[in-house]
Amino acid sequence: MSFKCDKCGLCCKSLKLMGKLYSDLDNGNGCCKYLNINNNLCSIYEKRPLKCRIEEGYKVYFPSIPYEIYLKKTEEGCKKLKEIWGQNKDGQNLI
Repeated sequence: MSFKCDKCGLCCKSLKLMGKLYSDLDNGNGCCKYLNINNNLCSIYEKRPLKCRIEEGYKVYFPSIPYEIYLKKTEEGCKKLKEIWGQNKDGQNLI
């Protein structure tokens, strides 16, 4: 079981909603300083911080939560961001 990211970039555009853990990545407007806004992809993907790696980050930052619950919460958060930003599950704008 793993998280299937569709690379919409909304988590990287919503750091203020993601909590203190990601505050050091904020470019000042709530967006990750490493997000390429032209394609919504991480400009340092291969060297991105551990906290941005779902599976590996879980082991360090959230080991007290059962992995299945962690994945469920991650998926729920992703879905909520899409609702907030007005996108469907495939990243297409609804508004």
